[in-house]
Order: sequence, then C-alpha cells, then structure tokens
Amino acid sequence: MIVTLIVVCEVGFWVLLAAGLAVRYLLRMPRTGLALLLCEPLLEVLLLVVTAIDLQNGAEPSWKHGLAALYIGYTVGHGHRTVKWLDGHAAHRLGGAPPPPKPPRYGMARARHEGAVWLGSVTAAAVASVLLLLATWYVGDDGNTESLRGWILVAWRAAGIHGLIALSYALWPKKAPAEPREKPPEETPDRAPEQASAVPARDPEDVPDLLVGRAREDEEQVR
Repeated sequence: MIVTLIVVCEVGFWVLLAAGLAVRYLLRMPRTGLALLLCEPLLEVLLLVVTAIDLQNGAEPSWKHGLAALYIGYTVGHGHRTVKWLDGHAAHRLGGAPPPPKPPRYGMARARHEGAVWLGSVTAAAVASVLLLLATWYVGDDGNTESLRGWILVAWRAAGIHGLIALSYALWPKKAPAEPREKPPEETPDRAPEQASAVPARDPEDVPDLLVGRAREDEEQVR
C-alpha cells in the first residue's frame, strides 16, 4: 500500500504541476494556477499520514516506510527547485517572458551552484532523518526499528556522495574554452603599385620623347 501511494504521489505531483502551469499561463489565471501548485505539498502530507496510520495499525516497519520518508525529504529539499525551473520555462514559452537564466557552467560560479544544489540534498536527508526518528519513537522498543534506522544511513550516504561531487567543482573548477583569436584584416592596397619605368629617370631634358620623334619622321616622309 505504501509503495502504491508513493507512485500515486509522484504521478499526482507532475499532474498538479502541469495543470497549475497550464492554468496559470494558457488560461491566464495566475491565482488559480498558483493554488494548484500550492496543493502539491498536500500529497506529501497525505503520504506521511498514511504511513503513520499503517504503523499505528501494527504494520512491521520495513523498507517501504523508509522509502516514504526519503521521498518526502527529497520533495522538501528539491521540489521547489524543480517547480521554479519548470515555471520559468513555461513563462517563457507560454507567457512571452524572457528565457530563464541558465546555470553557470565554468569556474567558481559553477562550484557555488553545485553547492546550493547539495544543500537541497542535505535538507532532504535531514527531513527524512527526522521523520524516521519520529517513526522509531512512535513504534517504540516493542517493534523492529532497525530497518528505519538503516534508511537514515542511506539518506546521509547519498548526501555525502553528492557533497563530494559538488566539492570536486571547487577543487578542480572547470575552465571555459579559449575563444578563437580574430585574424587581423588583410591590408588591401588602395591602388595597384605603379610599374617601374625601364628608362631611369634623370633630368626631364635627357628623357627622349618618342611621340615627338615619330611626329617629325612622319613630316619628313610627307615632304
């Protein structure tokens, strides 16, 4: 029953998200769309209540209850980021808003971004741990609570692995690719270079005027 409810909550999360964004931007009803988006935490509350009732009715604590706690913790830690990301893209594509800024890809800016995402994983592990400890306290010493305590280690192990990945971006920041250098424009002469004269230029009197010489020869032949 718990696993089925987790699947129903996950499907309901995306259905409410799609409905809220469609009503908000396609139907131009922002308040109604916001109300649908705010109904999403009710799914986690429903899952929490059903899990508590299941334990109260004498169900043996198992991996199902631990998985429910991890799901609620993940929704608390990362659900708002998912909703914000999708809301930005829906506003751009359906509402005519400018495109949402992309996360940084290089340098320490990328490291800070990954650190912020890791804090969401820490929040998820903390919420799941609190819920599992409350379930352990609720069951008491009479029940088998080892499986619940084991899920606490699973939550913090996942947060630790994510933390190491985020730390790697700070220790070895990814460098941006070098921009190609622009080639200097080729110099194009304004006019073609003048051809050098075969006769060395000296005084103007020393340069023979061929045209004048030919004109004199023509006059002599006519005579």
